[in-house]
Amino acid sequence: MTELRLSGRAAAPGLAIGPVVAMAAATAARAATGDPAREAGDLRAALAAAAAEITALAERSDGEAADILAFQVAMLEDAALAEGAFHAIEAGIPADHAWRQALAAEIEGYEAAEDEYFRARAADLVDIRDRVLAHLTGTAGLDVVPRGAILAAEDLTPSRFLATDWSAGGAVVLAGGSPSSHVAMLARARGVPMVVALGETPAGRVALVDGDRGVVVVEPGPQTRQAFEGRMEEAAAAGAAALAFRDRPAAMADGTPVSVLINIAEPAELDGLDPAICDGIGLVRTEFLFHAGRGLPDEEAQLAVYARIAAWARGRPVTIRTLDAGGDKPIAGLTVQEANPFLGLRGIRLSLTRPEVFRVQLRALARAAVHGNVKVMLPMVAVPAELERAGALLDEAVADLKAAGLPHARPPLGIMVEVPAAAISATRFPAAFYSIGSNDLTQYTMAAARDLGAVAELNDAGDPAVLALIASTVAAGAARGVEVSLCGDAGADLSLLPKLLATGLRAVSVAPVAVARVKAAIARC
Repeated sequence: MTELRLSGRAAAPGLAIGPVVAMAAATAARAATGDPAREAGDLRAALAAAAAEITALAERSDGEAADILAFQVAMLEDAALAEGAFHAIEAGIPADHAWRQALAAEIEGYEAAEDEYFRARAADLVDIRDRVLAHLTGTAGLDVVPRGAILAAEDLTPSRFLATDWSAGGAVVLAGGSPSSHVAMLARARGVPMVVALGETPAGRVALVDGDRGVVVVEPGPQTRQAFEGRMEEAAAAGAAALAFRDRPAAMADGTPVSVLINIAEPAELDGLDPAICDGIGLVRTEFLFHAGRGLPDEEAQLAVYARIAAWARGRPVTIRTLDAGGDKPIAGLTVQEANPFLGLRGIRLSLTRPEVFRVQLRALARAAVHGNVKVMLPMVAVPAELERAGALLDEAVADLKAAGLPHARPPLGIMVEVPAAAISATRFPAAFYSIGSNDLTQYTMAAARDLGAVAELNDAGDPAVLALIASTVAAGAARGVEVSLCGDAGADLSLLPKLLATGLRAVSVAPVAVARVKAAIARC
């Protein structure tokens, strides 16, 4: 083959070279038994196996990844999803054909939905369809991607990405996809180069992937490959140089200090991690405690987790976000189905409608506050009344703990600024601190869902409108004398970081893997 150069959109930075492995939807045939009872039993077994497989994958994942997988488990456990398939089996249709037909109708319905959220969920249904089919046809586990391979596909589901071993390198190249999709966010967090929107699925033996520029070269010639390998060596050297910054306090070129904190989703992420690399934890996601199948955690279970995290930080601040359920994070027995979940009962709105659940979390957080420098952050706050109501519930929890004689402290109560209404007039909110959630703030400001390729160009945290809202929040913090930080994806975007610092922002919270390169980039600003 001759060298083929394809241009797409950069979705996750980095350079990679390796063998191309093309992924396709499950198409294996299955021999029908002719017995409706056996066919129904086979489908039930395949559904259970797929749910167990995704649950196991969720338990090894964290943050957004675990939330996405929990959503898929919830869908698989919903009897309504397979109801049409079982009716078709009763009419004599084999299980695999019945399942394909039932899911085709569901997928078509999601893809045709007016609401962007439901259109984006079609990819989850495709993933569920193929996983169940793989168990029905006996091909589950056979599509293992070799370590270090370039995974090529039309699109890729988050669970398929998470099931791949990226420890030896590799990359993702997609004919479709979006730089702001969930799988792109996962790729960035794990350092896997990714290029999307290529227009075609690359086919060949070897490919070079430039995740910085959005370019893929299939069957590169000797000169192209040599030049690319030189760039990889330079990038490796730059990465090694960045490691020298990991254990140092972050500062701009003129000596201005900048706080670099970390985001975590569960305590296991802290294992083997030295707290000296960061200025604290800027975001602890608590959704993992409420994942599907675990039920609602009690006060003691939550306290144990929060206290462990606070102790790890050794006096550094630990900002724990209260439950941010809803939107693309459904929790069985807690969230509700809505026509537009991103604009419905999610975050603090849901917590305030379920005070019996919220009080348990607030009590655990107040008890954990004696174990370290704990701060509590409320997600999705849009009006001051929500902060006021949450504060009153926290005061009640503190009073109850005092009456019971349990050790406790009232932690500072801040808000996550991710709704434009809060960013525009942040001074209205008497919060102890502000933390900017750049992912949702961008999505809501630009009216562009982060999972949809058709509007991916609009979902830009560097847009002047988004930067203006960030600057407004920073100014509000300065006016009130309270801390302002940023904990979304934008904080680890090295091309965007200078613009963020130019707004006056002096604290960012990023994934632990990004700390060294973010500190190195700050030093160049």
